Amino acid sequence: MSGRPAKRPRSDHSVVKLWEREVGLLPNRNFSNRFSASEDLIRRLGVDKKLRKHKGCVNTVSFNAAGDILLSGSDDRQVILWNWETASVKLSFDSGHRNNIFQAKFMPFSDDCSIVTSAADGQVRYSKILESGQVETSLLGGHQGPVYKLAIEPGSPFSFYTCGEDGVVKHFDLRTRVATNLFTCKEAKFNLVVYLNAIAVDPRNPGLFAVAGMDEYARVYDVRSYRSEGWYNYSQPVDHFCPGHLIGNDDVGITGLAFSEQSELLASYSDEFIYLFTPDMGLGPSPHPSSTKTEKRRTPQVYKEHKNRETVKGVNFFGPKCEYVVSGSDCGRIFMWRKKDGELLRAMEADKHVVNCIESHPHMPMMCSSGIEFDIKVWSPGGTEEPISPGNAKQDSVSRRFLFYDEEGDDHVFYLDDDDDSDDETSDESSDDDDSEEEDENGEIEENDDDDDDDGGGDSGKDNVESRG
Repeated sequence: MSGRPAKRPRSDHSVVKLWEREVGLLPNRNFSNRFSASEDLIRRLGVDKKLRKHKGCVNTVSFNAAGDILLSGSDDRQVILWNWETASVKLSFDSGHRNNIFQAKFMPFSDDCSIVTSAADGQVRYSKILESGQVETSLLGGHQGPVYKLAIEPGSPFSFYTCGEDGVVKHFDLRTRVATNLFTCKEAKFNLVVYLNAIAVDPRNPGLFAVAGMDEYARVYDVRSYRSEGWYNYSQPVDHFCPGHLIGNDDVGITGLAFSEQSELLASYSDEFIYLFTPDMGLGPSPHPSSTKTEKRRTPQVYKEHKNRETVKGVNFFGPKCEYVVSGSDCGRIFMWRKKDGELLRAMEADKHVVNCIESHPHMPMMCSSGIEFDIKVWSPGGTEEPISPGNAKQDSVSRRFLFYDEEGDDHVFYLDDDDDSDDETSDESSDDDDSEEEDENGEIEENDDDDDDDGGGDSGKDNVESRG
């Protein structure tokens, strides 16, 4: 028998906090933040509504600043503005893109009338909603390859950044309609171009932004260096971030980045885990693989159990002070972890195939998700999706096809049917049967994917990623 005292169960003390608010001991704002961050509330998240209008995979969802309008873009090349509370369409228009839309965002302080988009065709476009309700779309610039993400400069109605598979990072200014090539991201060892998947701006320090792609590093740049020193000295990052055991690993890449309100950097690695870096975990402007492996540094927090292999997935924070980490998965679920210790709290069924996008509401304890299915799911406390207890979340998350990592970092692939409780690994033939069933049930998905491939052209090795977001 162990001499350790029994671990006390976690408690949010909700009743005590409610009493403190009622008697004036706890300000309303503090109470609201604590309530929205309550784990009891997190465990009650479920599907409240499904938004149906798109005719292709929904690759991007984002809220306006007020939180009353949801913006989405899809493989059907349509941009839709939703009243998510009534599950109704406010406005739908053709983006002008020739291939799948990967990102769509409102520009701040534009009365929700300025929208920028990027897509698999490499174009970056601007859409202006007129008072008449008509929409004017125009081409701002482009990349030589897909543009998965763009990042808005916080508080600016004119300025944003993009990155593409060509490795180029661009800055756009809507006042001049000029696209400025800031730099081409290259790795230090062989000076090879890094194909970029993700870009994010630090909300606490808008002069800093991070980019990441098909190598192990998340690189942070300071745009003030470009403005003061010019382009010739700007391609040098001010910092690099990477878990120690992945330095020098040529088989990993990063598909998603996100900054917290505390300037923490979240990075989702393909075929690996999600890591949280604090600013003091940086490797410096020019990390040397041999020295960084030997130096003792703080270990980033890790988030496990999901699978990120098939598509370019984002990653995000949830909660008023970014108390949780959320990600989609190839198994069709949304995974939610406690940020500070990496404990998996929820694994929620969200798509028959893959969940790519999760967007948190700016003010309320709710979020939206999208993936390979053609709808958008609105998640709020008390929704219809049955909650999965934390104790069962890990077990539930490995149903269907799931990549599981053991404590030594070795991977094991399991192929399980949703209604099969056994742990026996099935054959590839069983996996093929599952795929054929999905194709029969969702024939439109396969048909649309073929159409998009024909329209998009390009590198056949990227067709699956582009068509599925």
